[in-house]
Amino acid sequence: MKGHIPRRRFGQNFLVDQGIINAIVQVIDPQPDDIMVEIGPGLGVLTAPLLQRLSHLHVIEIDRDLVARMQSRFKPEQLSIYSGDVLEFDFHTLPAPFRVVGNLPYNISTELLFRLQPHAARMHDAHFMLQKEVVERMVAAPSSAAYGRLSVMLQYRFAMEKLIDVPPESFKPAPKVDSAVVRMRPLALEQMNTCDEGLLAQVVTTAFTKRRKTLRNALEGVVGVDAWGVLGIDPQLRPENLSVADYVSIVRSLAEAPQAN
Repeated sequence: MKGHIPRRRFGQNFLVDQGIINAIVQVIDPQPDDIMVEIGPGLGVLTAPLLQRLSHLHVIEIDRDLVARMQSRFKPEQLSIYSGDVLEFDFHTLPAPFRVVGNLPYNISTELLFRLQPHAARMHDAHFMLQKEVVERMVAAPSSAAYGRLSVMLQYRFAMEKLIDVPPESFKPAPKVDSAVVRMRPLALEQMNTCDEGLLAQVVTTAFTKRRKTLRNALEGVVGVDAWGVLGIDPQLRPENLSVADYVSIVRSLAEAPQAN
C-alpha cells in the first residue's frame, strides 16, 4: 500500500494477508494458456502470483493512479490493462472461454454479478471475493433466510460454491464486514432447465418483492388461480420455498399460455 491512499469512492479495501492470497491462487489454479481477466487488481497482490502461472493476464482497474503503477511494474506482453469502470466493460472483447477473478467492491458486487450472467456461455469459471453475506445469498438453498432473487437468478445459470472465509483483518483498511471467496461455474446447456430468462427475471423479482406473502398473493395477476394446480405448486407457499426448477416451471407455463396472464 506504500504511496497509495485507499479511495472510499472506489470501495478500496486491499487484501494484505499472504496466507489468504496463496489460498486464493491455489483454488483458482491458473494454467499458462488460460484467458483470464482480473477485476480491480488494486496493488497487484493477486496479479503478481497469477502472472507467475499465466502467460498473459487482462485486468480492469478504475483508479488511474493504480493503472499507472501497474504500467510501470508489469510489461505490456504480460498484462493488458483496461482503465475504466468494470460496469462499462464489454466482456465480448475477451476470447472464449475466459476466466474471471476479482476482489469486488461491495457497492457494485450484485450489479456486476447480474451483468456477467449473459456472458455465462462464454465463461469457464469465476472466482470472486465478496461480502460474506452476499456469498451466502448466492449459494443459499430454498426455504432458508438467505434465499432470494440473487440465489434464484444466479443458480439458474451457475453452479456455485463458497470456498474461503476471509476476516476483516486480512485487509487494509479493514472493512466492517466479513468476506468470502466463491467459485461460479456456468452450467452446461444440457444441465440447464432452460426458459425465457427475461421472463424469469420478471417473475422472480415480482415474487421476492412480496416475499412475506403467499405465492397466490405475491404473483397475483401473473399466475392464474387455476394454474397452480396444473403446476403442482401449493399457492400457500411463500416465494422463498420454491426451487429454481419451480420458477422455471412457472415461466414455461406463462410462455406456453400467455393468455392466462
